[in-house]
Amino acid sequence: MMGGVAQLVVVTVLLATAAAAARTASAAGARPSEVAVGALFTYDSTIGRAAQLAIELAVDDVNADAKVLSGTKLNLMPMDTNCSGFLGTIKALELMEKNVVAVIGPQSSGIGHVISQVVNELHVPLLSFAATDPTLSASEYPYFLRTTTSDYFQMNAVASIVDYYQWKRVTAIYVDDDYGRGGVSALGDALALKRAQVSYKAAIPPNSNTDVIRDVLFRANMMESRVMVVHVNPDTGLRVFSAAKKLQMMASGYVWIVTDWLAAVLDSSPASRDPKYISNIQGVIVLRQHTPDSDAKKKFISRWNTVAHNRSMTSGLNSYAFYAYDSVWAVARSVDQFLNAGQQINFSTDPRLHDANGTTLRLSTLKIFDGGDQMLQQLLLTNFTGLTGPVRFDSGGNLVRPAYDILNVGRSGSSLVGYWSNYSGLSVAAPEILYQMPSNASSAYQLKNVVWPGDSTDIPRGWVFPNNGQPLRVGVPVKPSFKTLVSGSSPDTVRGYCIDVFKSAIKLLPYPVPYRFVPIGDGTKNPSYVGIVGMVASNTLDAAVGDFAIVRNGTRLAEYTQPYIDSGLVIVAPVKHVSSSAWAFLKPFTWEMWFVTGALFILVGIVVWLLEHRTNEEFRGPPRNQIITIFWFSFSTMFFSHRQDTRTALGRFVLIIWMFVVLIITSSYTASLTSILTVQQLATGITGLDSLISSSLPIGYQTGKFTKKYLMINLNVPESRLVQLNTIQEYADALTRGPKMAVLLRLSMRSQISISSCHTTATSRLWDSSSQGKDGDLHSRKTPLAADMSTAILQLSESGKLQSIHDEWFTKPSCATDDESNLGATRLGLGSFWGLFLICALICLLALVMFFIQVCWQYKQYSNSEDADEPNAAGADGAGKRQRRLLGLGSCKEIVKFVDMKEEEIMKKLMKRRSGEKDNHAAGLSDAQSVASA
Repeated sequence: MMGGVAQLVVVTVLLATAAAAARTASAAGARPSEVAVGALFTYDSTIGRAAQLAIELAVDDVNADAKVLSGTKLNLMPMDTNCSGFLGTIKALELMEKNVVAVIGPQSSGIGHVISQVVNELHVPLLSFAATDPTLSASEYPYFLRTTTSDYFQMNAVASIVDYYQWKRVTAIYVDDDYGRGGVSALGDALALKRAQVSYKAAIPPNSNTDVIRDVLFRANMMESRVMVVHVNPDTGLRVFSAAKKLQMMASGYVWIVTDWLAAVLDSSPASRDPKYISNIQGVIVLRQHTPDSDAKKKFISRWNTVAHNRSMTSGLNSYAFYAYDSVWAVARSVDQFLNAGQQINFSTDPRLHDANGTTLRLSTLKIFDGGDQMLQQLLLTNFTGLTGPVRFDSGGNLVRPAYDILNVGRSGSSLVGYWSNYSGLSVAAPEILYQMPSNASSAYQLKNVVWPGDSTDIPRGWVFPNNGQPLRVGVPVKPSFKTLVSGSSPDTVRGYCIDVFKSAIKLLPYPVPYRFVPIGDGTKNPSYVGIVGMVASNTLDAAVGDFAIVRNGTRLAEYTQPYIDSGLVIVAPVKHVSSSAWAFLKPFTWEMWFVTGALFILVGIVVWLLEHRTNEEFRGPPRNQIITIFWFSFSTMFFSHRQDTRTALGRFVLIIWMFVVLIITSSYTASLTSILTVQQLATGITGLDSLISSSLPIGYQTGKFTKKYLMINLNVPESRLVQLNTIQEYADALTRGPKMAVLLRLSMRSQISISSCHTTATSRLWDSSSQGKDGDLHSRKTPLAADMSTAILQLSESGKLQSIHDEWFTKPSCATDDESNLGATRLGLGSFWGLFLICALICLLALVMFFIQVCWQYKQYSNSEDADEPNAAGADGAGKRQRRLLGLGSCKEIVKFVDMKEEEIMKKLMKRRSGEKDNHAAGLSDAQSVASA
């Protein structure tokens, strides 16, 4: 449509009359008596009626203010565009003939696109208070300034609401012109940032009648999304809700989010308080430009209402009027700064516009504003506080601090449920409050409770199965093996565990979902599961049912349901039974372990004998009996049946530590021997994932699964080691014949492999080697059916129905009596106990050191007492003997004899000698006193 308008503009320019007189330029250095400013809007419109009076009041206020444009009058030249792009363009050109320095408007985004081309050449700034199309950018149209909030920010507010309620798809209902298309394009970009999308675009042609609108809504209602975003014109938008009401689209389950056009209608129309009027829009969410409360705003509202009442106006005030009022003041302040800087308001003829021979066009009347660049710069520097808050432009020509009120229409009218601002997002606090806080300090991402269509307070799901008559196309892999999970070559013969889970879950959905199965594959080999995921992603299939592994790459293409099959990769390897032998009791320990254990038994026996020999009668006697006691005591501790009691503190300490060591050794021996006598041994020698990777054995995997890529990319297994397997018989043959092989397959297939192995000469054992992947169904990202199916599967699980379906299809094989703990039994070596043995040996050594220190001290005391008993004889022999004893160099025979003596006997001799010393000392004192008396 806008292409046609542009052509009309060109034709109009070529046909314009060439005779009009220009205003006389101001004398050099003198301020002009008046300055012409144009205004371009539709008089008889919801926005225009409110804006016209606001502009007139603003011009009166400017001319009455001596601080602005002192001595210069602001002369307003309004033009009515009459809701027509063609007439709007003509009126705009007429304004250009009047040598205006700026134009307030246009109201229409479509006219803004056309006129912006003209003012770019004539250097006349446009200040639009209602053209919200975000494609009207300053980079393409430098002389276009938007003095209202761009739809770019409004659509970000809509996307935040959609994200807040966790909806993923919306239907955009919009008028098919520059205003509507630009807004919906911005909506799509904003939703993409929230991982959502516009699933359907319902375009309403301009000036459509009710029948056309009804047809557009009917097609939109056939789609899956129940979140409707309405972005149309204020004067025709109410017909959308009238048609929606008749189509029963204002009932429970629907969501209607309406842009600011409806707020303008509600604020301006006196019928907005009529219950019949409200019933058509009950439950919708409405956005409205946020303008902070202030005394100036309250005074303006009162003044506007008074003047409107005096003029018998039936239309009310809306937020666009505030922006129109501030636009006049922005022009006035900029003109004032322009004149104060010594600039002159002059216009010059464009040499490219001249009258052709014989034409009646007056092209010469379209003149260039010589000070247009300077005026534009003054406008961009605008900075004051108006009725709408701070009036200041960013680098893109948009107002700073964009914000919206979020309204909810109820039975009694609209109510405020929150705010949105580009600074803090959704909140229940006013944006001007949050601007005073750090952006990351606000925890206000919330809204108040909303009453939805149908008087429902429950948050709508926002989606239903599309009512377009097309059943859900469900792909089913047809495989030659593992048919318990899924099987069937035609849509009517499809069966299996996965199929039963799908059918049971889909019956629990709160809405009917027709479906048909589409078999994939010929049944002779496994189809590519990656290919099936690609078919769902490309919309060839709507969903797929089977043992689909939930892996990272798959989630990028499709949505998966809640997993309902225990899964993961497992290793299958052939096993062999171990035959028993007469010497099986020696296998739990290695030979080194047996030797060290026996040596430690003897060492502890000797240590305890040394510690107890001098005090305990049970450890004394003839040498032969003492040797027997050492061995008997040490080995009887193995069964905790030793008869001898320990009496010394050191002996008891050593025995306690040793009993603990014996407990650990005997327990480990018993467990290892039990495992060896009952375990089955792996024929391949593979004990886990690490040994599988490091070996050179071939690895079998199921064709069509993700296993091959996982082995090659994640585990770096060369492709030459990988062997494709299709049927259960191929698995059994790989495990029982030919070269040794390990098989990697899904955990969900374990029972079937075990059953097959029961019919062969060998059995198989499995254990988890990876947590890679769970099994679930997958659905297209274009439908949120996966979330509802996941909820249904959880209901099946909680009710026990899922387990019942599992038991119907999977039975435990009779030969699978052993559990995984029977695999991989190994002999215990010294490495498992060396720390325990070291502690025991150190304790024994410490006890011996303390024992010998005690013995040496007692021997020294004993030797000194013997020297005191010997006569004080002179001579070399006596002196040498005493010297040897003093040096502790007694013969080994004497030391051994001393150690062998009972400690009780030694203590008695020491006590006896000390008593004799006291008697001798007393006698000596008596003799000394006698001599002294004499």
